[in-house]
Amino acid sequence: MNVAVAPQRSVALDPITVEVIGASLSSIVEETGEALIRASYSTNIKERRDCSTALFNVEGHTLCQAEHIPIHLGSFIGIVPHILRQHAVADMRPGDVFVGNDAYAGGGTHLPDIVLAEPIFVEGRIVAWTVNLAHHSDFADRGHAHIYQEGLRIPVIRLYKAGELQKDVLDLILLNCQVPRERLSDLRAQMAANRVGVQRFQALCAKYGTAVVLAAGEALLDYAERKMRAGIAAIPDGTYRHDDVFDNPEIDGVLPIAVTITIAGDEMRLHFDSAPQVRAGINMTYTALLATTYYMVKSVVDPTILPNAGLARPLTVSAPEGTILNCRHPAAVNGRVQTCQRTADVILGALAQAVPARVSACTNSSCCVATFSGEMPKDGTIWVYVETMGGGAGARPTKDGLDGVHVHVTNTSNLPVEALELEYPLTLLRYELVDGSGGDGKFRGGMGLRRVYRAEADCRVRVDVSRLRSQSWGLFGGKPGAHGRMVPGPGVTFNRDAAELKAGDWFEVITPGAGGYGPPAERDRAAVARDLAEGVIDAAAARDIYGFNL
Repeated sequence: MNVAVAPQRSVALDPITVEVIGASLSSIVEETGEALIRASYSTNIKERRDCSTALFNVEGHTLCQAEHIPIHLGSFIGIVPHILRQHAVADMRPGDVFVGNDAYAGGGTHLPDIVLAEPIFVEGRIVAWTVNLAHHSDFADRGHAHIYQEGLRIPVIRLYKAGELQKDVLDLILLNCQVPRERLSDLRAQMAANRVGVQRFQALCAKYGTAVVLAAGEALLDYAERKMRAGIAAIPDGTYRHDDVFDNPEIDGVLPIAVTITIAGDEMRLHFDSAPQVRAGINMTYTALLATTYYMVKSVVDPTILPNAGLARPLTVSAPEGTILNCRHPAAVNGRVQTCQRTADVILGALAQAVPARVSACTNSSCCVATFSGEMPKDGTIWVYVETMGGGAGARPTKDGLDGVHVHVTNTSNLPVEALELEYPLTLLRYELVDGSGGDGKFRGGMGLRRVYRAEADCRVRVDVSRLRSQSWGLFGGKPGAHGRMVPGPGVTFNRDAAELKAGDWFEVITPGAGGYGPPAERDRAAVARDLAEGVIDAAAARDIYGFNL
């Protein structure tokens, strides 16, 4: 078979057709995402929805991404270009499926995020790619000095050839996994989701014609670009800089992070400065930096911009190589989400100087991750459980910040306590908002969470969190949010971020609060009275910070 990429043809389009096809592309990625979630086996995907789906054009540019997890775009935008560089298009066949996860050779951002990409053929030609990602909660109890310690590195290779599973490749992957049954089932769910994407896109081409669908895809990229340029043009020209620091249990002290944003007409340049890359899992690849930047800029400039590659055209993103925001091989990257979250808030701080009415105060700047692993008491099988916790969202120009939520580039769901305790030898003793943790202000920052875990069998835990030494800043007189912290129970000792737990041991995780917006003295008196009645603030804060007469 003579395989080729579908040629671009000049097709006359009307806006209604473009809109209908754009809605169809969104429907395809949302449906493939639901197929992945419903067919998966692990709690991390079926309950917490730690996965994403997308469609790409033949060149590897994003056509549409489902509303799942923004940071996963960092893995998506890398994998198709890697495939096209390393594999000849002429050798590809319908049913080929490529798998990859490596941060340097697989287009990924960290190793647990395994991506499956499949070319979509119509009439013997590749017309698009369907891509999905699932976070496989498996590579636990590891070091993070460099990438070789962090798990199995998968370059972009074929998992299926012309629809036939390459069992030797699958066996190699599963042998390097601690919970192979989960991995096999979740990989099958990913494959099923890709089949949905292929079939739906082919059906779309059959309905409207392949040339029309491809031309509409290009028109949608152009439309996103126009909206982004119009949004940037509405921001005052100038140079805006914001500095912050990054802290994490893996490192001593704090590391500087800063962005300088230059607005000139309808273009935006973002240059990031940060510390040199470290022997810890907090480094970010360049694609992770891009994904974080695209998300944050879109959310401030115009949240209605379509989530495709066109929005990136007016943006220039740079950072020195070999730094924590643009690392080089063999830097470890497992905990890159903590750094991504801080980077998002740094961008927010710079844009607050230009468009203060569009931004919130600093969020909790973190995504607290607790990774448990051990052996099941009943049969000795290995179990691994990854939990991500929310924190405070920053106060807004007209509203309080949200309490106990995921922010920015993470968007996973809360695992129900019943599911946690049913599947793993863990008990959740307390799960509550932390009173007083939100930054004071005219509008109050969101509160952090407290979770207290008790081990019902011997196991290990690693807690990845931030804002332990620094605080989430407020805006325009708003106060900072409270620190995050870990509180070990009797007999529990954390070696930086990790601890060995015996049956009956417990520990507490407190996630950071977020910053307030505006001077506390300007807060509505009824809102202060409500905060006091609900225990959000105490009497001393009401009197001394808000000037409330008790």
